[in-house]
Amino acid sequence: MRQPVLALTTALLLTGALAPAQAQVQKMRPGLWEHSVVMKSQSGQMEAAMAQMQKSMASMTPAQRKQMEQMLAQQGVAMGPGGNTSTVKVCISPEQADLDRIPPQEGCTQTVTRTGPNAVAMRFSCKGAQGQPPTTGEGTMTFNGPTAYTGQFKVTTTTNGKPDQLDMAQTGKWLAADCGALKPAR
Repeated sequence: MRQPVLALTTALLLTGALAPAQAQVQKMRPGLWEHSVVMKSQSGQMEAAMAQMQKSMASMTPAQRKQMEQMLAQQGVAMGPGGNTSTVKVCISPEQADLDRIPPQEGCTQTVTRTGPNAVAMRFSCKGAQGQPPTTGEGTMTFNGPTAYTGQFKVTTTTNGKPDQLDMAQTGKWLAADCGALKPAR
C-alpha cells in the first residue's frame, strides 16, 4: 500500500507544481520546492495507509531509512513527517520551469485550463499501471507569484480494492535556488 500512496501524492504534486507552465500562467521559479498535501478520504483507508507508512519509516534502522530516502531522492522526492499531511520536497529544473507544456505521466491524460490571471482548473485521468489503481481527479490552483500556490482537489481512486474519494488541500512554496543532493523530478 505504501507505493500507491506515495505515487499518487507525488503525481499530484508534480502535476500541480508544473501546471503554471502548462497553462502559460506565471512560470514557477526553478529550484527546491516544498509541497504539502492534506488528504481526507471517505473510507479513512488512505489516512490509515499514510500512518502505517510513517510508522514503517520510523521503525526502520538508520541505514534502511537512509536507503529509502536515497531511493526517493533518485526520483526527485524527499518525504517529510505528518499524519494525514504529506510534505514532499521536489527539485524543479530550469528546463522544467520554462516548458510551455509538460508531458503527462505515462498512462495519464491531463487538461489544464486558465480560469483567471493566477488560477487554473485541472482534470486528470490515469489508467493505472505498475500496481497503481486507475485514478481520476479535478481541482483548482491559485498562484501567489512564482514562489507559492494553493490548491483544492477531488480524486477518485481505489484503496485496498475498494472505490475511494479523496479531498486534498495542497500548498507549495519555493525554498531555494539550489536543490542540494535532490535531483530534478522525472
